[in-house]
Amino acid sequence: MKTLFPALMLLLTLSACTEPASAPAATGAETEAPPTEDMATKLRTLNIELPTLGVPQANYVHAVRTGNLIFLAGKGPTRADGSRVTGKLGADLTVEQGYEAARLVGIQQLAALKAELGDLNQVKRIVKVHGMVNAAPDFTDHSKVINGFSDLMVEVFGERGKHARAAIGMGSLPGGIAVEIEVVVEVY
Repeated sequence: MKTLFPALMLLLTLSACTEPASAPAATGAETEAPPTEDMATKLRTLNIELPTLGVPQANYVHAVRTGNLIFLAGKGPTRADGSRVTGKLGADLTVEQGYEAARLVGIQQLAALKAELGDLNQVKRIVKVHGMVNAAPDFTDHSKVINGFSDLMVEVFGERGKHARAAIGMGSLPGGIAVEIEVVVEVY
């Protein structure tokens, strides 16, 4: 009896760790098809024109895809004329100006995503956003600034645009830009 009990426990443990011979059919989100809404029309309706991104000037790429996830490199706020929004929130820029800067970053990230996918209909979900705000030491409205990005994602993708997020203050950002945002996106 003493040797039988450990043998039974081992057998139960091993059987719990093995997968069944045939996996059940995929259901729910796994079988979802990309939405049929034309994203080009949606962007035009929102008065959003995606820029053509240049080649990165350092040793990185705009996007890296692994499986069904795309990791977008951090981008800063670039206006249509190519100029950048620079300055510190709480010193040089207001929350409203920061919000608009974060929205500009959203447009840059949409352009990077479209360049990677060819079609924004392939976006299943904006998963995670990491927003960095160039802020004065006493500035505390980081989340209100990054809302400019988050609100744009929901305008463009609806419920698929809602995401987990971090909004943090930084002592400085490259070139003095006001915000930098990196994104993780799930695709079909």
